[in-house]
Amino acid sequence: MFSREPTASAAPIVGRLAPSPTGAQHVGNARTYLIAWLAARCAGGRVVLRIEDIDSPRVKAGAFEQTCIDLRWLGLDWDEGPIIQTQRLPEHRAALDQLLARDLVYPCTCTRGDIERAASAPHLDHEGPLYPGSCAHRRVADAASLGSQPAWRFRLPAESPVFHDAFLGEQRIDLHRVGGDFVVWKFAGTPAYQLAVVVDDAAQGVTQVVRGDDLVTSTPRQLLLYATLGLQPPAFCHVPLVVGTDGRRLAKRHGDTRLAALRAQGVTAESLLGLLAWSCGWLPKVEPIALRELLPLFRLDTIPRQPFVLEPALLRGIGYSA
Repeated sequence: MFSREPTASAAPIVGRLAPSPTGAQHVGNARTYLIAWLAARCAGGRVVLRIEDIDSPRVKAGAFEQTCIDLRWLGLDWDEGPIIQTQRLPEHRAALDQLLARDLVYPCTCTRGDIERAASAPHLDHEGPLYPGSCAHRRVADAASLGSQPAWRFRLPAESPVFHDAFLGEQRIDLHRVGGDFVVWKFAGTPAYQLAVVVDDAAQGVTQVVRGDDLVTSTPRQLLLYATLGLQPPAFCHVPLVVGTDGRRLAKRHGDTRLAALRAQGVTAESLLGLLAWSCGWLPKVEPIALRELLPLFRLDTIPRQPFVLEPALLRGIGYSA
């Protein structure tokens, strides 16, 4: 898994690109997609494109179409898809029903505000506060007496799964200290990210997942769901994010780093790929390079461990002023 060369005896490699249409794709997204695409293609594998649109209130009009344009501009192709996640709700519901039948989840009526008010310890920004277990005494049968549709939380076992990450190495994350019992089905009657991504990756035969390291704490949760649902998990690889000069992940406060904005100013895909390849240690300097020329250069072990700081001068060097 995550080999630079295909091996005849190994199971077929299937990677995936899984953008969310909640906003425009930017330079940080492009770097992660590039690594994921190269990891699959260098192993002779296939690539699936899945549009993760389950967070429907935040989905932006036209973002799906723009995402496909952005990926094609970079040269990133796919063998299956685009698969629209919200079109797979029956499969997600079937997985929830399995959890309900085994009483592995419980109905939760806590709001975000309730949880934040109960929090007594600091937490990671992207994680939210530790769930205090306010509804953990409930069983599935209790949902009928609640009077409104609850969310459903997965009840954690005593031990959290230990896993090997292709980039970070062995990971031991105690979910009882990070997040706690987690939501698999939301108040709105739709699947939460953790459940949907497990069901979809398994159904689409994904064998390796490359994503940003902000999602590393999602992996033990997903491994619990894979095991519970009797599904084969993929190998995982979490790579550093692209951040602004303030050390925070790319956002509007860092200027316009959208791929569409780069194109509008005449930046070529080859110029951006050269910058990203340099940031990953595949090129000694920033220079234009075609996507296919990166295939023999791809290596995970040259990617720096720290986040890549996207300084404005680097963008100006490829012809863009945010």
